[in-house]
Amino acid sequence: MTDLLEPGALVPTDDDATAPAPARGRSAVPPARGIRTAPHLRHERVLLREGARLVAGMDEVGRGSLAGPVSVGVVVIDASTRSAPQGVADSKLLTAAARQALVPRLRRWGLARAVGHASAAEIDEIGIIAALRLAGTRALSVVAASVGPVDVVLLDGSHDWLTAPAQGDLFAPEPDVGLDGVASGPRVVTRVKADRTCATVAAASVLAKCERDGLMAELAGTHPHYGWDENKGYASPGHVAALHDHGPCELHRRSWRLPGIGGWPGGDELAAALAAGDDAALLLAAEGAELAADDEFDALEGGSLGEAR
Repeated sequence: MTDLLEPGALVPTDDDATAPAPARGRSAVPPARGIRTAPHLRHERVLLREGARLVAGMDEVGRGSLAGPVSVGVVVIDASTRSAPQGVADSKLLTAAARQALVPRLRRWGLARAVGHASAAEIDEIGIIAALRLAGTRALSVVAASVGPVDVVLLDGSHDWLTAPAQGDLFAPEPDVGLDGVASGPRVVTRVKADRTCATVAAASVLAKCERDGLMAELAGTHPHYGWDENKGYASPGHVAALHDHGPCELHRRSWRLPGIGGWPGGDELAAALAAGDDAALLLAAEGAELAADDEFDALEGGSLGEAR
């Protein structure tokens, strides 16, 4: 009897095994619509066959958060690395418990892994794009100390935010790396939805998400008003209400248009919602804040930089 998979289930893949040929008279049947294939190493292995010695998957978390750092995870493999631990997926598709359960296995998989951070103060000083680059460079410097410089970085999305622009960043500090080959940067290959198809990128997203969530939970102890142990710094209704009542703290991204404080568009409507206890209006304000953060990132991108660079 054939086992049926629920819509949205992950189909495990074995990159190290060869699938049997279909029986004579039958054609290979593609996965049913709505069934996701688990992340694999096919794209990474193409880069290794092209001559790269070390390939790293990289992903960021916390880009649209209102408070706390932006964090970048990196996982390095080479030609000897076998398939990722079962259950690896884009961190956004996993529960908190599932992500935490994966961490011990991910720390044993691959050649090296690290998470780099750029603080809210650094985001305010140099902007979100340069802060992403700073966090990614810090993560690369950690793995380079143990395995050497990475040759190629596989980056989720269509925009290469890791490579410094040719003219340089006017306000960005010099990279704090000091390792041969890291400051100049590896070749970067971008791939849309890499966090759902590339095992190294998915693993990097899980490690970065778990480490950043832990940091925000710790920070919630000293800043209890904002509920960071639950919202992790994102624009939840409770966080928006706390910003209105208490204002931002030193860990908020104060250069952003934070909801709930003076000068924020829709501030009068938000104040009325708070006074009336209107949770639906608060939720709309929170969603608007996240959209504004994404719009700011998209405007800074200035368009796609292509598939490879």
